[in-house]
This record gives sequence, structure tokens and C-alpha cells, in this order.
Amino acid sequence: MSVIDTPVIASLAPQVKALLTDLGVDPARYTGGSLPARSPVTGEIVANVRTIGAPEAKAAIDAAHQAFLAWRLVPAPKRGDLVRLLGEELRTHKVALGKLVSIEAGKIISEGLGEVQEMIDICDFAVGLSRQLYGLTIATERPEHRMAETWHPLGVTGIISAFNFPVAVWSWNAALALVCGNSIVWKPSEKTPLTALAVEALFDRALARFEKEGGVAPKGLSAVLFGARDIGEVLVDHPRVPLVSATGSTAMGRAVAPKLAARFARAMLELGGNNAAIITPSADLDLTLRGVAFAAMGTAGQRCTTLRRLFVHESHYATFVPRLKKAYASVTVGSPLVDGNLVGPLIDEMAFSAMQRALDAARALGATVSGGERVVIDGAPDAFYVRPALVEIASQTGPVIDETFAPILYVMPYSDFDTVLELHNAVPQGLSSSIFTNDLREAEAFLSARGSDCGIANVNIGPSGAEIGGAFGGEKETGGGRESGSDSWKAYMRRATNTINYGRTLPLAQGVKFDVA
Repeated sequence: MSVIDTPVIASLAPQVKALLTDLGVDPARYTGGSLPARSPVTGEIVANVRTIGAPEAKAAIDAAHQAFLAWRLVPAPKRGDLVRLLGEELRTHKVALGKLVSIEAGKIISEGLGEVQEMIDICDFAVGLSRQLYGLTIATERPEHRMAETWHPLGVTGIISAFNFPVAVWSWNAALALVCGNSIVWKPSEKTPLTALAVEALFDRALARFEKEGGVAPKGLSAVLFGARDIGEVLVDHPRVPLVSATGSTAMGRAVAPKLAARFARAMLELGGNNAAIITPSADLDLTLRGVAFAAMGTAGQRCTTLRRLFVHESHYATFVPRLKKAYASVTVGSPLVDGNLVGPLIDEMAFSAMQRALDAARALGATVSGGERVVIDGAPDAFYVRPALVEIASQTGPVIDETFAPILYVMPYSDFDTVLELHNAVPQGLSSSIFTNDLREAEAFLSARGSDCGIANVNIGPSGAEIGGAFGGEKETGGGRESGSDSWKAYMRRATNTINYGRTLPLAQGVKFDVA
């Protein structure tokens, strides 16, 4: 344990109240409630959010279903107008919401602002998409017939989000679901309820502007359900929710997926990520050092795309790893609200304990651990800051196989490219990956069918920091879901194949004859 001698951190409660007021949140929503909102920056409780019970959750879902029945009839470009106005509200309140993200999730200010920018970007994407929900015209074997593929709104979209991206993940789903003609019901993490309150208020502002400009939106189009696991279970079990997009642990996914499958609902799962990078002999080591440092230490290792395994070619190991250790030793750990600090706190004590268990398990296997100790900051005794840990371990075993949601980077040497590809893929998770190389053959092999088995595979950038233009998600125990850009919109709609006979005869497909008198 180490102590950083800094000025005493003042209580954040007054700042939180001011930000929520600026964002338009009714004080009654976050005072006197049963759900404590705790800031990991100081460890203090800054508000108490009012929650609901199962009956209220069911009523909100029923109302969302009724809203869907009306919203699906609104032309898609008009639905896009609502999302455009949401994007405008986010632009206007970017600084306030970004700071609230930093206070509630522990992100440094630039990351908090970056998360809100991601929301703005997906709104822009969705507005354009509202005029591009294209189907296909399909060749038919029957004369005077036409076949086509059309897409229709699906229904209530359930969203379950995690603490580490408390608002961006909602926007990935909500912006697309809304332009596709769906209503939305959101169960945010119990660890980050205040940012959800703020987003709800901004959406209400956008909705009011939409109606003032002549738009018609049904009541219940968007709902936020504050509560514990039982509220999430209502959302998962409700027969009028045909799609649930759930972000969280693999254990959560194992509980959610069978319930959705049992009622033939769709599951869009964004689960664990034990992400790796390979440093090859031809890598640009200066570029690689920056890429590895951010991917492994950014957001205090609490991104699902955080770099957790690093394979370093033996020709670089003796020179690169000491440089990486130096970067780890010099990185500034402290309040994410202070300029210059790069690593903020872990979300809570549970995360800290999980990190220490993983490091102890690595030491028991003979690993060398640099860093990983708790950092106590004056004025924040109940916060859990840690120095990022770099773990040199001989082989991929023990805790290396598991995802620990903390800044732990396992570093391993390798000599053979084909062998390291096998090691890269030899974990249960399959979210994000990267290779640092200037060898075209290695880069292309990594991106090929025999290369990375992840949903995201990068060259000369780290595995962390995806853009909204591409579909986000992974394979294996990561769940297989895809959110955000590309053609992810199709998950929020149902597909219909249409055949139109504009002739006066009735030829049957495949040459079938069925003549009746």
C-alpha cells in the first residue's frame, strides 16, 4: 500500500447536485431513495436514488409495448428527428454529463467527455440510418412475380447496462432501436444510477422539443427501471420484450441467455473480454508502447476491451518490457477529476479484492508482479485506487485465462508466430485483439480465418477504443452480440420476405404442379 500526499478531496455531493440540476433532473428522484449512489472517486455516497418494484417495472414494460404499437407507424425519417434532437441535447450538455460520468464511474475527464461524444456520434449515425433501412429485391424463378425483403419494427427493446460505460451503451441501443421503430426500457447498473437519471432527463427534453416541432410520440416510449437484480429479471422474463441487449459479466450472460431462449426472445449479449496483443519482431516499439499503455491502464483496466494479455517476441522482450515497466511506474494515479492523472479508481472494494486475488494466484505460480498495490489518497479513505499491475509470467495458465476487471497485464514471451496465434485464441473469451507488426503477411494472417477469433481484430492499435461506425461485440463467451454501427440495426427489426404475383397465372416454385378443377 502506498499513500499519495495530495490536497484533501472535498465532498462531491454539492457538485453532483449542481450537475444534476443543470441536466434537468428532479431532486425528488435522487433524495430519500433506497439505492445509494456512491462515487468511486471519494468512496462517499452522494445521493440516494428512488427505486421501483416488480409491479411498477411490469407496468412500465406494458406501457412501452403500447407505445411501440403507435411509434412503429411513425415514418422512420420522422423517428430520426427525435434522435437528432437527442444528439443536440447531448451536445449542449456534454460537459455536465461527461463530468457526471467521471464522478460516478471514476473515469478521467477526457474519458468521461469521450463517452458522451460516443453518444453524440451514434445519434448522428442513427439519424442517417433512419433513411436507409433498406431491404432487397430478390430474383424469382416464377414469371410475372417479384420477391422482396422488408424490415419492420420488432417491439420493446430491453437494455441492461454495466457501470463501466454507464451511458454510451444505452445510446448504442437506444438510438438504433428508436429509429427502427421500437420503444426502449432500460435497467442501468445499480452502481451508476445518477448518469441514467441525467440521460432520462435529456431524453425528456428532446421529446418535448420533438412534440413542440410537430412530432407525435406516444407516452411510455422510453422508460428507466431503477432497482436491483429482480428488476432486471422482470425485463428478461417479460413476454412483451422480444429483444434484450445485456452488457455485463459472462456469469450474467449465462443466467440471461437461457431465460430468453426459453421464450424465443432475442439476446444481444456483450460479456467478458480477455483481450490480447502480439508484439512481433517488426513492430514499431515506440508506437506499440503507447498503444499498450492506454489499452492496459486506461479506465483503470475496467473496459471490456482492456488489454489483459501481452505476447512479446523474444527478440524484444529484454528491451521492451523494461520500458513498459518504466511507463507503469511513472503513470499518475489519483482523482480522475484532476488534470494530469491518468488512472482513476476501481469502482469499489469488490473490484479491488478480485484484483488482489488474481495477483496472489499469479505469484503462487512464480510470476513477478510489478505494481498492483492500493494507493490511499488523502481525503478519500473509502476509495479504492491501485497502481496498475504488470505481471511477468512464463505461460498462459491460472488467472491469465480468466478476466479480472482491473488493471492487470500479463506479459509472456513467445518465439513462433503460429504458436502464439494458438495461445492468443486459447481462452474462453473472444472480444477484442491486436497485433503490432510491420510485416504484411503477419498482419493479414492475424486478420484471416486462421488468425484472431475475436469480434474485433486490430493492427498497430490496441484492442481498446472502438468507434461507433463498426459493429461492436465478440465471440465465444463474449456472447456473440453486435451493437452500434455497421448493420447492427437489423437486430432491432424483424425481416419479412414478400412475394408479389402481378400476372394472371399461378406458377408454383420448383416446378410443382397442383391443378384443381
